[in-house]
Amino acid sequence: MFTLRVLSREVTEKVLKLSDVISTVEEVYRLKAMGETAVFPLVFHEFEPGVADMDIKSGWLKGSDIFGLKVVSWFGENTKKDLPALIGTVLVMDAKTGVPQGILDGSHITGIRTGAAGAIGAKLLARKDSKSLMVVGAGHVATFQVAATLTQLPDIEKVYVYDALSQENAERFAASMPEVLTETFEMKDCRAVFEAVTDLPAATRDSDIIITVTPSKEPIIRKEWVKPGTHFSCIGADMSGKEEIDAEIFDGARVFTDDTPQCINVGEIEIPIKKGILKAEDIAGEIGEILTGKTCGRESDEQITVFDATGTALLDLLTAKLALSKALEQGLGETVNL
Repeated sequence: MFTLRVLSREVTEKVLKLSDVISTVEEVYRLKAMGETAVFPLVFHEFEPGVADMDIKSGWLKGSDIFGLKVVSWFGENTKKDLPALIGTVLVMDAKTGVPQGILDGSHITGIRTGAAGAIGAKLLARKDSKSLMVVGAGHVATFQVAATLTQLPDIEKVYVYDALSQENAERFAASMPEVLTETFEMKDCRAVFEAVTDLPAATRDSDIIITVTPSKEPIIRKEWVKPGTHFSCIGADMSGKEEIDAEIFDGARVFTDDTPQCINVGEIEIPIKKGILKAEDIAGEIGEILTGKTCGRESDEQITVFDATGTALLDLLTAKLALSKALEQGLGETVNL
């Protein structure tokens, strides 16, 4: 018999602070660059195309003595049953014994670690004088992208919000974010001004940093709109066929990934590589290689940079381990004997 801790979404929201998660995600990227991790093959299955699917991401962090997985399912009809369409569960295991350490709701963990990833890409690759940010997609994950990026780049003055599916959604997001930053993320000194936009070409030309957080299978951002020196953190493309930015943007860009084999298969670089616009050998490296000093990031202020972040279980697992530790300290969560 052994005991494991079960954490609900409410508990993970209480114990995980954005600054701690950003540090945790940076540590994952460092460990990966140092060869101290393993990312196992992605499992994806559509039960009914366009209606219901699931994916399993798993991995091992040698130095942290954990391995495990995250299962994410999407059932579009769930809203009619008063259930969330997207459901995630994280399982953390002891790498020395194989004993489960915890089961956690994955929704908040996914959002906050994904926001941290996009922000780290922007911090490492955007121009140092960047003043404007655009987030493309105004869903739940976009909230974390904006909050984390403003934490890492406090000199951002303007945040454009664009949502291809709903201008109303973009306006609601832009109107609510100042309060969300203050109340949820305790960012009292943020001075960024938010604006929902409909003129995407103009907003693109005015943006120093662009973060894409959509499930699009057609490019939303065209190359002719992009000014020299722009940085992209591409978050939404995490399955084969997804595409958020024009493949031609990759021609001459400096490109980094979170996991190169996975990005080639299912990330934003999948289509540019298949079209021959980008070659695998032209990828500058993985983002952790900048953190460890193995390579440099941006080479000039005129260079376009791209961070392709498909997301790995490593981020979920080390963030989950942090949550389990904090919950134990605070006496939160439920324990179960197996």
